Amino acid sequence: MDTLPYAHGGPPLRARLRAEPADFQVDEILGFEPAGEGEHAFLLIEKTGTNTDWLARQLAAFAGVEPLAVGYAGLKDRHAVTRQSFSVQLPGRADPDWDALAIAGVRVLAATRHNRKLKRGAHRGNRFRIRLRDVQGPHAVAEARLAAIRAHGVPNYFGEQRFGRDGRNIALAEALFAGRRMPREQRGIALSAARSELFNALLARRVADASWDHALDGEIWMLAGSHAIFGPEPWTDELAARLAAHDIHPTGPLWGSGALRSGGAVQALELAVAEAHAALARGLERAGLNQERRALRLCAEDLAHHWEPDGDLVLEFGLGAGAFATTVLRELCDWSAP
Repeated sequence: MDTLPYAHGGPPLRARLRAEPADFQVDEILGFEPAGEGEHAFLLIEKTGTNTDWLARQLAAFAGVEPLAVGYAGLKDRHAVTRQSFSVQLPGRADPDWDALAIAGVRVLAATRHNRKLKRGAHRGNRFRIRLRDVQGPHAVAEARLAAIRAHGVPNYFGEQRFGRDGRNIALAEALFAGRRMPREQRGIALSAARSELFNALLARRVADASWDHALDGEIWMLAGSHAIFGPEPWTDELAARLAAHDIHPTGPLWGSGALRSGGAVQALELAVAEAHAALARGLERAGLNQERRALRLCAEDLAHHWEPDGDLVLEFGLGAGAFATTVLRELCDWSAP
Protein backbone atom coordinates (compact mmCIF):
# COMPACT_ATOMS: atom_id res chain seq x y z
CA MET A 1 0.00 0.00 0.00
CA ASP A 2 2.92 2.39 0.67
CA THR A 3 3.88 2.31 -3.01
CA LEU A 4 0.44 3.28 -4.33
CA PRO A 5 0.08 6.94 -5.36
CA TYR A 6 -2.00 9.36 -3.31
CA ALA A 7 -4.80 11.47 -4.75
CA HIS A 8 -4.39 14.49 -2.46
CA GLY A 9 -0.66 14.43 -1.79
CA GLY A 10 1.18 12.55 0.94
CA PRO A 11 -0.49 12.21 4.35
CA PRO A 12 0.05 15.35 6.49
CA LEU A 13 -0.17 13.50 9.83
CA ARG A 14 1.61 10.73 11.69
CA ALA A 15 -0.18 8.87 14.48
CA ARG A 16 -0.78 5.58 16.22
CA LEU A 17 -3.70 3.50 14.97
CA ARG A 18 -5.30 0.67 16.99
CA ALA A 19 -3.24 1.37 20.09
CA GLU A 20 -6.07 -0.51 21.80
CA PRO A 21 -9.12 -2.29 20.30
CA ALA A 22 -11.59 0.43 21.33
CA ASP A 23 -9.69 2.91 19.12
CA PHE A 24 -11.14 1.17 16.05
CA GLN A 25 -14.89 0.56 16.32
CA VAL A 26 -17.08 -0.87 13.57
CA ASP A 27 -20.86 -1.14 13.45
CA GLU A 28 -22.26 -3.26 10.65
CA ILE A 29 -25.18 -1.72 8.76
CA LEU A 30 -27.38 -4.48 7.38
CA GLY A 31 -29.89 -2.33 5.54
CA PHE A 32 -32.75 -4.64 6.55
CA GLU A 33 -34.45 -5.94 9.69
CA PRO A 34 -34.58 -9.65 10.60
CA ALA A 35 -37.97 -11.25 10.02
CA GLY A 36 -38.48 -12.22 13.66
CA GLU A 37 -39.33 -15.79 12.63
CA GLY A 38 -37.77 -18.64 10.71
CA GLU A 39 -35.30 -21.47 11.27
CA HIS A 40 -32.23 -19.26 11.65
CA ALA A 41 -31.20 -17.71 14.96
CA PHE A 42 -30.15 -14.15 14.17
CA LEU A 43 -27.58 -12.71 16.56
CA LEU A 44 -26.12 -9.24 17.01
CA ILE A 45 -22.71 -9.76 18.58
CA GLU A 46 -20.06 -7.41 19.88
CA LYS A 47 -16.57 -8.83 19.67
CA THR A 48 -13.23 -7.43 20.81
CA GLY A 49 -9.91 -8.69 19.47
CA THR A 50 -11.61 -11.64 17.78
CA ASN A 51 -11.49 -13.01 14.24
CA THR A 52 -14.91 -13.23 12.53
CA ASP A 53 -14.44 -16.66 10.96
CA TRP A 54 -13.05 -18.11 14.19
CA LEU A 55 -16.07 -16.78 16.09
CA ALA A 56 -18.43 -18.31 13.53
CA ARG A 57 -16.88 -21.72 14.20
CA GLN A 58 -17.26 -21.22 17.94
CA LEU A 59 -20.95 -20.37 17.48
CA ALA A 60 -21.41 -23.57 15.46
CA ALA A 61 -19.78 -25.66 18.17
CA PHE A 62 -21.86 -24.01 20.91
CA ALA A 63 -25.10 -24.59 18.98
CA GLY A 64 -24.15 -28.14 17.98
CA VAL A 65 -24.32 -27.51 14.22
CA GLU A 66 -21.90 -27.75 11.31
CA PRO A 67 -19.82 -24.63 10.54
CA LEU A 68 -21.68 -24.19 7.23
CA ALA A 69 -24.88 -23.60 9.21
CA VAL A 70 -23.45 -20.28 10.46
CA GLY A 71 -23.56 -17.20 8.27
CA TYR A 72 -22.24 -13.66 8.44
CA ALA A 73 -22.22 -10.75 6.00
CA GLY A 74 -18.58 -9.71 6.16
CA LEU A 75 -15.21 -10.15 7.83
CA LYS A 76 -14.51 -7.50 10.44
CA ASP A 77 -11.19 -6.26 11.79
CA ARG A 78 -9.68 -8.41 14.52
CA HIS A 79 -7.83 -5.58 16.29
CA ALA A 80 -11.04 -3.66 16.93
CA VAL A 81 -14.37 -3.57 18.73
CA THR A 82 -16.94 -4.62 16.15
CA ARG A 83 -20.68 -5.18 16.24
CA GLN A 84 -22.03 -7.47 13.54
CA SER A 85 -24.76 -10.04 12.89
CA PHE A 86 -24.51 -13.82 12.58
CA SER A 87 -27.13 -16.38 11.60
CA VAL A 88 -27.23 -19.95 12.94
CA GLN A 89 -29.51 -22.48 11.22
CA LEU A 90 -31.54 -24.41 13.79
CA PRO A 91 -34.36 -26.19 11.88
CA GLY A 92 -36.99 -27.46 14.30
CA ARG A 93 -34.88 -26.50 17.30
CA ALA A 94 -35.11 -23.85 19.99
CA ASP A 95 -32.25 -21.44 20.56
CA PRO A 96 -29.55 -22.48 23.01
CA ASP A 97 -29.02 -20.15 25.95
CA TRP A 98 -26.95 -17.51 24.18
CA ASP A 99 -26.25 -15.81 27.52
CA ALA A 100 -24.24 -18.89 28.43
CA LEU A 101 -21.84 -18.34 25.51
CA ALA A 102 -18.58 -17.91 27.41
CA ILE A 103 -16.01 -16.52 24.98
CA ALA A 104 -13.61 -13.81 26.12
CA GLY A 105 -14.30 -10.51 24.38
CA VAL A 106 -17.65 -11.67 22.95
CA ARG A 107 -21.14 -10.47 23.95
CA VAL A 108 -24.49 -11.39 22.41
CA LEU A 109 -26.34 -8.06 22.31
CA ALA A 110 -29.58 -9.30 20.76
CA ALA A 111 -31.11 -12.53 19.48
CA THR A 112 -34.13 -13.01 17.24
CA ARG A 113 -35.08 -15.22 14.28
CA HIS A 114 -34.79 -14.89 10.51
CA ASN A 115 -36.01 -16.90 7.53
CA ARG A 116 -32.73 -17.20 5.65
CA LYS A 117 -29.01 -17.56 6.15
CA LEU A 118 -26.97 -14.37 6.37
CA LYS A 119 -24.69 -14.46 3.33
CA ARG A 120 -21.44 -12.71 2.53
CA GLY A 121 -21.99 -9.24 1.14
CA ALA A 122 -25.60 -9.04 2.36
CA HIS A 123 -24.95 -5.90 4.43
CA ARG A 124 -25.21 -2.34 3.13
CA GLY A 125 -22.00 -1.17 4.76
CA ASN A 126 -20.24 -0.29 8.00
CA ARG A 127 -19.99 2.72 10.31
CA PHE A 128 -16.55 3.48 11.78
CA ARG A 129 -15.37 5.40 14.82
CA ILE A 130 -11.59 5.66 14.82
CA ARG A 131 -9.24 7.33 17.31
CA LEU A 132 -5.77 8.38 16.16
CA ARG A 133 -3.37 8.78 19.08
CA ASP A 134 -0.09 10.70 19.46
CA VAL A 135 -0.92 12.77 16.39
CA GLN A 136 1.96 14.71 14.86
CA GLY A 137 1.51 17.28 12.13
CA PRO A 138 -0.14 20.65 11.49
CA HIS A 139 -3.83 20.73 12.36
CA ALA A 140 -4.59 23.33 9.69
CA VAL A 141 -3.21 21.10 6.93
CA ALA A 142 -5.11 18.13 8.35
CA GLU A 143 -8.34 20.15 8.31
CA ALA A 144 -7.74 21.04 4.66
CA ARG A 145 -7.06 17.39 3.82
CA LEU A 146 -10.28 16.28 5.52
CA ALA A 147 -12.16 18.90 3.51
CA ALA A 148 -10.62 17.54 0.30
CA ILE A 149 -11.61 13.98 1.24
CA ARG A 150 -15.19 15.12 1.87
CA ALA A 151 -15.35 17.02 -1.40
CA HIS A 152 -13.63 14.57 -3.73
CA GLY A 153 -13.46 11.16 -2.03
CA VAL A 154 -10.39 8.93 -2.18
CA PRO A 155 -9.13 6.22 -4.55
CA ASN A 156 -11.02 3.02 -3.74
CA TYR A 157 -7.95 0.84 -3.21
CA PHE A 158 -8.28 -2.58 -1.65
CA GLY A 159 -6.67 -2.36 1.80
CA GLU A 160 -3.66 -4.27 3.07
CA GLN A 161 -5.93 -6.76 4.85
CA ARG A 162 -6.78 -8.25 1.46
CA PHE A 163 -3.16 -9.19 0.78
CA GLY A 164 -2.13 -10.75 4.11
CA ARG A 165 1.00 -10.10 6.12
CA ASP A 166 3.88 -9.07 3.83
CA GLY A 167 1.69 -9.75 0.79
CA ARG A 168 1.59 -13.49 1.38
CA ASN A 169 -1.79 -13.87 -0.31
CA ILE A 170 -0.31 -12.83 -3.65
CA ALA A 171 2.32 -15.56 -3.30
CA LEU A 172 -0.56 -17.91 -2.48
CA ALA A 173 -2.30 -16.89 -5.71
CA GLU A 174 0.85 -17.46 -7.72
CA ALA A 175 1.16 -20.94 -6.22
CA LEU A 176 -2.50 -21.68 -7.00
CA PHE A 177 -2.08 -20.64 -10.62
CA ALA A 178 1.08 -22.77 -10.84
CA GLY A 179 -1.00 -25.85 -9.98
CA ARG A 180 -0.95 -26.21 -6.20
CA ARG A 181 -4.16 -27.75 -4.81
CA MET A 182 -5.75 -25.81 -1.97
CA PRO A 183 -8.77 -26.05 0.34
CA ARG A 184 -11.77 -24.05 -0.81
CA GLU A 185 -11.31 -21.26 1.74
CA GLN A 186 -7.60 -20.82 0.97
CA ARG A 187 -8.33 -20.84 -2.77
CA GLY A 188 -10.90 -18.09 -2.27
CA ILE A 189 -8.37 -15.96 -0.39
CA ALA A 190 -5.83 -16.40 -3.20
CA LEU A 191 -8.30 -15.51 -5.96
CA SER A 192 -9.52 -12.45 -4.07
CA ALA A 193 -5.96 -11.23 -3.52
CA ALA A 194 -5.08 -11.65 -7.21
CA ARG A 195 -8.14 -9.70 -8.31
CA SER A 196 -7.40 -6.98 -5.78
CA GLU A 197 -3.79 -6.69 -6.93
CA LEU A 198 -4.87 -6.14 -10.54
CA PHE A 199 -7.53 -3.62 -9.54
CA ASN A 200 -5.11 -1.65 -7.37
CA ALA A 201 -2.56 -1.61 -10.20
CA LEU A 202 -5.14 -0.18 -12.61
CA LEU A 203 -6.37 2.37 -10.09
CA ALA A 204 -2.78 3.42 -9.33
CA ARG A 205 -2.32 4.24 -13.03
CA ARG A 206 -5.44 6.39 -13.00
CA VAL A 207 -4.47 8.14 -9.78
CA ALA A 208 -1.07 8.90 -11.29
CA ASP A 209 -2.65 10.55 -14.34
CA ALA A 210 -5.42 12.22 -12.25
CA SER A 211 -8.25 10.38 -14.05
CA TRP A 212 -9.46 8.27 -11.12
CA ASP A 213 -12.40 10.63 -10.53
CA HIS A 214 -12.74 11.93 -14.10
CA ALA A 215 -14.17 10.50 -17.30
CA LEU A 216 -12.07 8.84 -20.00
CA ASP A 217 -13.27 7.64 -23.37
CA GLY A 218 -15.02 4.28 -22.98
CA GLU A 219 -15.86 4.69 -19.29
CA ILE A 220 -18.13 2.27 -17.42
CA TRP A 221 -20.05 3.96 -14.61
CA MET A 222 -21.33 2.59 -11.31
CA LEU A 223 -24.32 4.04 -9.50
CA ALA A 224 -23.45 5.22 -5.99
CA GLY A 225 -24.74 2.90 -3.27
CA SER A 226 -25.20 -0.04 -5.63
CA HIS A 227 -23.31 -2.36 -7.97
CA ALA A 228 -25.41 -1.33 -11.00
CA ILE A 229 -23.28 -0.26 -13.97
CA PHE A 230 -23.91 1.37 -17.32
CA GLY A 231 -21.96 2.62 -20.34
CA PRO A 232 -19.98 3.31 -22.34
CA GLU A 233 -21.97 6.26 -23.61
CA PRO A 234 -21.24 9.74 -24.94
CA TRP A 235 -20.11 12.33 -22.40
CA THR A 236 -22.84 14.82 -21.55
CA ASP A 237 -23.46 17.71 -19.17
CA GLU A 238 -25.84 15.42 -17.26
CA LEU A 239 -23.10 12.82 -16.68
CA ALA A 240 -20.72 15.60 -15.63
CA ALA A 241 -23.23 16.86 -13.07
CA ARG A 242 -23.86 13.35 -11.72
CA LEU A 243 -20.12 12.69 -11.42
CA ALA A 244 -19.59 15.97 -9.56
CA ALA A 245 -22.49 15.12 -7.21
CA HIS A 246 -20.97 11.69 -6.42
CA ASP A 247 -24.05 10.01 -7.92
CA ILE A 248 -21.89 7.93 -10.27
CA HIS A 249 -18.27 6.77 -10.19
CA PRO A 250 -15.80 5.55 -12.82
CA THR A 251 -15.02 1.84 -12.53
CA GLY A 252 -12.19 -0.60 -13.07
CA PRO A 253 -12.22 -4.36 -13.68
CA LEU A 254 -12.30 -7.15 -11.15
CA TRP A 255 -10.52 -9.46 -13.53
CA GLY A 256 -11.97 -12.67 -14.92
CA SER A 257 -12.89 -14.39 -18.16
CA GLY A 258 -14.90 -12.73 -20.89
CA ALA A 259 -14.66 -9.46 -22.78
CA LEU A 260 -14.16 -6.16 -21.03
CA ARG A 261 -17.26 -3.99 -21.15
CA SER A 262 -15.20 -0.80 -21.31
CA GLY A 263 -14.07 0.75 -24.58
CA GLY A 264 -11.63 3.26 -26.03
CA ALA A 265 -8.90 4.63 -23.80
CA VAL A 266 -10.27 2.88 -20.71
CA GLN A 267 -10.15 -0.56 -22.28
CA ALA A 268 -6.67 0.03 -23.68
CA LEU A 269 -5.38 0.95 -20.23
CA GLU A 270 -7.10 -2.02 -18.57
CA LEU A 271 -5.65 -4.45 -21.10
CA ALA A 272 -2.18 -2.95 -20.61
CA VAL A 273 -2.37 -3.46 -16.85
CA ALA A 274 -3.56 -7.04 -17.31
CA GLU A 275 -0.64 -7.71 -19.66
CA ALA A 276 1.79 -6.28 -17.12
CA HIS A 277 0.39 -8.80 -14.60
CA ALA A 278 -0.19 -11.59 -17.11
CA ALA A 279 0.29 -14.52 -14.71
CA LEU A 280 -2.40 -13.22 -12.36
CA ALA A 281 -4.78 -12.24 -15.17
CA ARG A 282 -4.50 -15.58 -16.99
CA GLY A 283 -4.85 -17.47 -13.72
CA LEU A 284 -8.06 -15.63 -12.86
CA GLU A 285 -9.46 -16.34 -16.33
CA ARG A 286 -8.71 -20.07 -16.00
CA ALA A 287 -10.24 -20.11 -12.51
CA GLY A 288 -13.63 -19.38 -14.08
CA LEU A 289 -14.28 -15.96 -12.57
CA ASN A 290 -16.23 -13.59 -14.78
CA GLN A 291 -15.37 -9.96 -15.47
CA GLU A 292 -16.93 -7.63 -12.89
CA ARG A 293 -16.51 -3.95 -12.06
CA ARG A 294 -15.65 -1.92 -8.94
CA ALA A 295 -15.88 1.83 -8.40
CA LEU A 296 -12.57 3.70 -8.65
CA ARG A 297 -13.74 6.39 -6.23
CA LEU A 298 -14.68 5.93 -2.57
CA CYS A 299 -16.72 8.56 -0.73
CA ALA A 300 -16.92 8.48 3.06
CA GLU A 301 -20.50 9.01 4.22
CA ASP A 302 -21.14 11.74 6.81
CA LEU A 303 -17.45 12.16 7.58
CA ALA A 304 -17.13 13.95 10.94
CA HIS A 305 -14.13 14.60 13.15
CA HIS A 306 -13.06 16.34 16.34
CA TRP A 307 -9.84 16.93 18.23
CA GLU A 308 -9.68 15.68 21.82
CA PRO A 309 -8.09 17.87 24.53
CA ASP A 310 -5.10 15.49 24.62
CA GLY A 311 -4.54 15.98 20.88
CA ASP A 312 -6.09 12.71 19.70
CA LEU A 313 -8.11 12.92 16.48
CA VAL A 314 -11.44 11.06 16.37
CA LEU A 315 -13.07 10.29 13.02
CA GLU A 316 -16.53 8.93 12.25
CA PHE A 317 -17.79 7.90 8.82
CA GLY A 318 -19.70 5.24 6.92
CA LEU A 319 -18.57 3.12 3.98
CA GLY A 320 -20.37 0.74 1.68
CA ALA A 321 -19.76 -3.00 1.82
CA GLY A 322 -16.37 -4.02 0.44
CA ALA A 323 -14.67 -0.68 1.16
CA PHE A 324 -11.75 -0.25 3.57
CA ALA A 325 -11.53 2.39 6.30
CA THR A 326 -7.73 2.32 6.04
CA THR A 327 -8.08 3.43 2.40
CA VAL A 328 -9.66 6.65 3.67
CA LEU A 329 -7.14 7.05 6.50
CA ARG A 330 -4.05 6.68 4.27
CA GLU A 331 -4.80 10.00 2.54
CA LEU A 332 -4.73 11.71 5.96
CA CYS A 333 -2.29 9.86 8.13
CA ASP A 334 0.79 7.67 8.16
CA TRP A 335 0.29 5.35 11.10
CA SER A 336 1.81 2.60 13.15
CA ALA A 337 -0.41 -0.30 14.16
CA PRO A 338 -0.05 -3.57 16.11
